[in-house]
Amino acid sequence: NPTIHLLKYNLPIKEHNDLKQTLTQNQVLAIKKQVYDEILAKHGEIDCDAAQKVFEKYGITCATENLSAKKVNIYELVKKVADKFGFPVPKIVVSNTMVPNAAAAGPSPSRGVVLITTGLLVQLEEEEVISVLGHEFGHLKGRDPLLLYGLTAAEFLFRFYVLFPLFPFIFGSFLFFAYFWVVMAVIFFIAKFFEARADLTSAIKMGKPEVLAGALEKIGFQRLLYERTPSFRIQEWVGLDPHPPIYFRINRLEKLEAPEKVKHPLIQSIKDVLSGFKDTI
Repeated sequence: NPTIHLLKYNLPIKEHNDLKQTLTQNQVLAIKKQVYDEILAKHGEIDCDAAQKVFEKYGITCATENLSAKKVNIYELVKKVADKFGFPVPKIVVSNTMVPNAAAAGPSPSRGVVLITTGLLVQLEEEEVISVLGHEFGHLKGRDPLLLYGLTAAEFLFRFYVLFPLFPFIFGSFLFFAYFWVVMAVIFFIAKFFEARADLTSAIKMGKPEVLAGALEKIGFQRLLYERTPSFRIQEWVGLDPHPPIYFRINRLEKLEAPEKVKHPLIQSIKDVLSGFKDTI
């Protein structure tokens, strides 16, 4: 079934915490099953009034105005992006978690896998989801998963077949941990080039960099609060995270004009990342 049905109930933090104390995991699963069996399986649509009655059976009194239902044809969204890139539709995996995220894996566009969380579908509008998928397809187009695997594999082989035989005293010492952190920091910094290129590729192919910027702002609003602190920005640049800081990605996309004129996305992305890092320090 290409369609995902989402039922969302907004409630105050105190009420949420109270429910977590009173409802067991099995009861939560039972509520979901009953919503499916009594509403979705019979009628094909989620009815908020009917869902409210299910909640009341478990002692949950909820206001109808705080309930909302959403239907997303996830296959059609992925297909739209795949058609823009000229790729076959990859395998689609949906993870039922409220963390808004998406990811791509696979050695090539024809053997790719795209993962989407339900949290992403809840928080973003359809156009924003498409722009995020464009970013993930940018990874497949650039074969970024394969390149990162090659980088980490090369470091592993160098460490065990060159470094340790020549300098066996390093193993288990502080020097080894220092070496390992520096090497990982370099690899993750290189990965930031690929992430920036994926942003740029999405802007080029989908033609709406401002939409991706808005999606990133929604996804990373908590990190944006921390990134107001200069020291945290530097930490974001040199930390073991493949993504450049959110503020940098949003500013770059908002300032992007005529993305279709960019001839070499990777070279441009390397320049932009180095410039952004330089401005921070």
